[in-house]
Amino acid sequence: MRVVSLVPSLTEAVAVSAPGLLAGATDWCTHPAGLAAARIGGTKNPDVAAIAALAPDLVIANDEENRAPDLDALRGAGLDVLVTEIRTLDQAFTELHRVLVDGCGLARPRWLDEAEAAWAALPAPSGPPRPAAVPIWRRPWMVLGRDTFAGDLLARLGVRNVYAGHPERYPRVTVEELNASGAELVVLPDEPYRFTAADGPEAFPGLPAALVDGRLLTWYGPSLAEAARVLPSALR
Repeated sequence: MRVVSLVPSLTEAVAVSAPGLLAGATDWCTHPAGLAAARIGGTKNPDVAAIAALAPDLVIANDEENRAPDLDALRGAGLDVLVTEIRTLDQAFTELHRVLVDGCGLARPRWLDEAEAAWAALPAPSGPPRPAAVPIWRRPWMVLGRDTFAGDLLARLGVRNVYAGHPERYPRVTVEELNASGAELVVLPDEPYRFTAADGPEAFPGLPAALVDGRLLTWYGPSLAEAARVLPSALR
């Protein structure tokens, strides 16, 4: 079987489970290291002709990371496209099983069971959830809003996204609004914007900043087991 992945998280999931299946991946697919798949453009601008030329049996995509017109063009080229929808951790586990077992015909990988077990073993948060703002971009400032995978992970770790009720999923806000949001913590991932100790925390005087690995917060794949081990202490 030949698979093309348009999602970095799913690329890693397939490559770790069965490296020989992956015929193509996007320019943003950075894990695992040394990925040998052909590069077929970005998540938002895949090269449809290049993908079709690889003659994949399956193209795997995501409703948020990939654009509907690109997916329609791939279907128009006669390709089978599996589109995932992931807003929660439970959805991530379900969709990973669908991609790997139902879509790619693999045996359920051990890492997926280990990731589920790692999250199931975490103790329930004690006390009221800690309100936090989660910027994902700067210039302009953008934050996590409603119905996000990262927001669900944070909620399971006792952190409440103060913008979880916003009508937009990734709203633009001013830094003044962020500082007046009632957050008691600011969570700064290193992707998609690369927040660092020298670029981000200074905008939130008086608020503790948790600098976290963006891959552990936003990727759904083999990194999930590590996320269950690392994120709790990073947020503390």
